[in-house]
Amino acid sequence: MKTLIFLLLVLPLCALSQDSLSSHYKIYSTSAQKMVKLDDIVNDMDNADVVFFGEEHNDSTGHYLECALFKKISVKYPGKTALSMEMFETDCQNVLDEYLDRFIREKNFMTDARAWHNYKDYRPLIEWAKANQIPVIAANAPARYTNMVNRLGLNSLEQLNKTGKSYLPPLPIDTASGVYYDKFLQIMGGHTALSGMQMFQAQNLWDATMGWSIARFAKVHHDYKILQLNGSFHSEGKLGTAAQLKKYDRKIRMINIATYNDENFENPDWDKLSKNGDYIIVTDPKLPKTF
Repeated sequence: MKTLIFLLLVLPLCALSQDSLSSHYKIYSTSAQKMVKLDDIVNDMDNADVVFFGEEHNDSTGHYLECALFKKISVKYPGKTALSMEMFETDCQNVLDEYLDRFIREKNFMTDARAWHNYKDYRPLIEWAKANQIPVIAANAPARYTNMVNRLGLNSLEQLNKTGKSYLPPLPIDTASGVYYDKFLQIMGGHTALSGMQMFQAQNLWDATMGWSIARFAKVHHDYKILQLNGSFHSEGKLGTAAQLKKYDRKIRMINIATYNDENFENPDWDKLSKNGDYIIVTDPKLPKTF
């Protein structure tokens, strides 16, 4: 119990001199086919522009690791690091910037930027960015527009005015197909669970906006290393957001990490998981969820 309490206290800090959680996660390199350390991912960024960290949103160890990775990247590439987040929407970029610039209070930031209910899980990253003057990209599509597409389809976005369209990628938005569509059907429960294509189109708007947000930033900020945080499904197998990013910038180099709170933590099936990322992280299911 004492160990558990200790872990809960240190998780939000992600600034420990020693890695107290090292026995509660495993990192596997699919190219090297062996276990590696977080520093190996950081070193791999020499050959990449973007690293996707596919998380499970309530995984306490995953949140610890993404924050630790962010800090390590920012130390190795000072003044050339950025954070991109599914957790904030494009129309909140100005509010996010105002908080990072210390113009507004955290309370106002959380309200006006529509911070997720588990913002405490991401607060350490935002505070590190704020303290070190690191840009943060509000990457996600405004929820009102994904809802609009879910009801009315992608073509409905053409009705938006100039301001509304400015928060989205250039229209029309290309929809992924093939493997990604099949995966989406599987996770949603098959064709019978979908009333039409609108739900899949909304998923593509979500992915495309995040990909476009990253590409737009990278076009202006040359040689930056960008850490993108999103749910694992958005970047597994370099599909979804990762594939959309490639459509906007064919030359961009990327690494993807897929993270799972795995019931088979003691003996993970690396062969099964390895198709989902360049690095696979499994975390200990015995540790508490954040919500």
